[in-house]
Amino acid sequence: MDALTLFGLFAVSAMLVCYALEDRSHWFVLLFAMSCALGSGYGFLQGAWPFGLVEAIWAVVALRRWHLRPR
Repeated sequence: MDALTLFGLFAVSAMLVCYALEDRSHWFVLLFAMSCALGSGYGFLQGAWPFGLVEAIWAVVALRRWHLRPR
């Protein structure tokens, strides 16, 4: 497995874990947004720009959810 594939595996795994734990703390919503940004970077780096674009949108949506979520 090459470094780019490992990076993508990490990004998607982090997204899954953070999404599952979002109800526990608002910090997991922020971590989910950052994981989506990593997934977006992975998509662009591997040449799958539609995936990268959608993940970037998800990152913005999650960041807004974090900002609006009560602390």
